[in-house]
Amino acid sequence: MVISAYLMGSVSSAVLVCRLFGLPDPRTEGSKNPGTTNVYRLGGAVPAVLTLLADMLKGTIPVWGSYFLQLPAIWLGVIAVAACIGHMYPCFFEFSGGKGVATAFGALLPIGLDLGALLVITWGLVIRTSGYSSLASIVTISLSPLFVYWIKPLYTLPVAMLALLMLWRHHQNISRLLAGTEKKIWEKGSTSEQS
Repeated sequence: MVISAYLMGSVSSAVLVCRLFGLPDPRTEGSKNPGTTNVYRLGGAVPAVLTLLADMLKGTIPVWGSYFLQLPAIWLGVIAVAACIGHMYPCFFEFSGGKGVATAFGALLPIGLDLGALLVITWGLVIRTSGYSSLASIVTISLSPLFVYWIKPLYTLPVAMLALLMLWRHHQNISRLLAGTEKKIWEKGSTSEQS
């Protein structure tokens, strides 16, 4: 299941959606990050939504499948991390991937729709008040273990593992946010690598 999760994560939704819509390769244009935000900048809402949904499914399918196989909670966390690592370093796309936020969100959804709602509300509030996709992701990721502890404590450790991976992947965004050089979601440009 760990290997399957990595391979599923390695399917780059952003690249495939951009090819389908005749858009530039998100690995070489815009922020050069093959994720939802960059696809939105390159092609608008429809390609971005398709990318988001496909990236979420890459996390949901292996974790949910493993849950029904009755694997222990810690292994569900390892499988979620494997799916995200596949997204970040896809073997099918020259190991050039995205930040893994949508895939991580998809991996968390099997824990419960209440958790999903909390994550979406948190992300939405931060992006509405700040305009930074990366900041919204960082804050939501940081709070996710606390939300899980409140809803289903059994999964706190696996979710904390996932959160640490996501925060590490956003270290460049954190540096740019602190330096005041991060671009907001509606700004076009080539220097930002938002999620």
